[in-house]
Amino acid sequence: MLELRPNCECCDRDLPPQSTEARICTYECTFCATCAETVFAGICPNCGGNLVPRPIRPESKLLKDPASTKRQLRSEPCGARGAA
Repeated sequence: MLELRPNCECCDRDLPPQSTEARICTYECTFCATCAETVFAGICPNCGGNLVPRPIRPESKLLKDPASTKRQLRSEPCGARGAA
């Protein structure tokens, strides 16, 4: 089950569960569309995988399986690429 992380790991922009601006990789690293496209050129800086639009969980399902509230930020500055 996707965590639906609440923020961009680069700029800390809020990305609520219904956001169409959230981008994720297969490890669920989460970035806003702007950072994903302009800073990282569609490639996850953490794993090297591609960043794709995050699916939206229907409101009725959020009651049973809520989105994460734990914010995450990259340990390296944005723009520093380092595939794990």
